[in-house]
Amino acid sequence: MTIIGATHIAIDPAAGEGGEAIITVDGVERCRYAYGARRRPFVHPLRTPAGHVLTRDAPPDHPWHHGLWFTIKFVNGENFWEEYDAYGVLRHVAAPKVEHDGARQSVVGTLDWIRPDRETVVIREDRRLTFVPVDDSAYALDLVTTLVPQVDVVLDRTPFTTWGGYGGLAFRGRADLHDTRILLADGQVHERVLGERSPWLDLSGYVGGLDGDAPAGLAILDPVGNPRHPVPWYASTRADTYGDDGWSNFVNAAFLWEGSLALRRHQPLELAYRVIVHDGLGDPERLAELANDYRVEQAEPRW
Repeated sequence: MTIIGATHIAIDPAAGEGGEAIITVDGVERCRYAYGARRRPFVHPLRTPAGHVLTRDAPPDHPWHHGLWFTIKFVNGENFWEEYDAYGVLRHVAAPKVEHDGARQSVVGTLDWIRPDRETVVIREDRRLTFVPVDDSAYALDLVTTLVPQVDVVLDRTPFTTWGGYGGLAFRGRADLHDTRILLADGQVHERVLGERSPWLDLSGYVGGLDGDAPAGLAILDPVGNPRHPVPWYASTRADTYGDDGWSNFVNAAFLWEGSLALRRHQPLELAYRVIVHDGLGDPERLAELANDYRVEQAEPRW
């Protein structure tokens, strides 16, 4: 029997680095959305229903990796990904609102993508992050983002050589989430994927430390309506480019992998993803069912 608890989202302007949206189920925290972060908003910690934290924030090897986050590498040649030298930032213009739709609740807000001069807004973004109950062992976070350029823009990435190709929705997992594996929709298991296309990707392993090697993971679903679907993935369980002894556990839905994307001033670009946070290892048949459910939902009007 599946029992879905009561979801609540609290906006706390004093939490974290200038404000957080805290999502709880029956009073137990599931995740925090750091909307007030000065460089870019992100989700961390991200917990499974059993309470296991999956995310890692600002690891020494890549301090610009922030749990679960969304940004683009280059906007008109200016860096919005790494956080050194001259770089752009994403900031909510005000505290987000909370909206209710039955058992689902959403954090809804507007962001400015501010150029390295810290004054000029190059993109205005409307963002909706929705908590979606699934069952006792899983829930989902739906991200819907609409980017509206304030000038003509080119969205781009560093072309892949030994690294690169990244931009968009990304996840960095904790280093002691170990013996992880990457599963794609065709059922194939990988340690690393470099541009392979798939409508979904799951990263699962065992959460170490005080979590006692509990199996857990997350899956990211890329719906048919997204540009360049099915998305190329850039992901690794372990890779030398991450520079530490732990597991890298990096996933990126790299929609710019094969090339840049030009948008005219005020031409909107909408992207949507479902992130399934689960206890246990990702099961391909169950993930295929959840992906189909999401596909059916996406065929209906969103709001």
